[in-house]
Amino acid sequence: MTTTTDVQQAQPAVEQPQKEHQWLQQLLGDWTYEVEGMTGPDQPMETSTGTESVKSVGGLWVVAEGQGEMCGTMATTIMTLGYSPQKQRFVGTWMGSIMTHLWIYDGKLDAAERVLTLHSEGPSMAGEGQMAQYKDVVEFKSPDHRVLTSFCLGEDGQWQQFMTANYHRQ
Repeated sequence: MTTTTDVQQAQPAVEQPQKEHQWLQQLLGDWTYEVEGMTGPDQPMETSTGTESVKSVGGLWVVAEGQGEMCGTMATTIMTLGYSPQKQRFVGTWMGSIMTHLWIYDGKLDAAERVLTLHSEGPSMAGEGQMAQYKDVVEFKSPDHRVLTSFCLGEDGQWQQFMTANYHRQ
């Protein structure tokens, strides 16, 4: 016979948000953004705009849903971010309606707790069917302004910036 005490002991403890989870909460809310980026190698910079709504999931995760122009078409994007105390790393995903690749994030916060750098692997912009290393850098300029800068690791071993997005809280 199972008792109430046995059932309570079998249930995993609810994890409580840590300071890293609390850092993510500053992303919550509705934002507008303007992106300046390259759509491919040797292509000119293009500007696009959109909106993003960020919600908390239990204080442990944030989910950001974006709507806007991307690569000349309207796109929906979804980003998840959380923090893994076991890995002592930020973790997450990014997906967009314009591609089939699911980007897996792994990152860390700088010592000043203002810049979150997220590493991932994805299709090479060279279009050769190869994979490349990427990093997205999220920096808060103020509580109502953040900047996302994206880089690709070049064959020369140098990070090459290909996109900057300025987000402003609505």
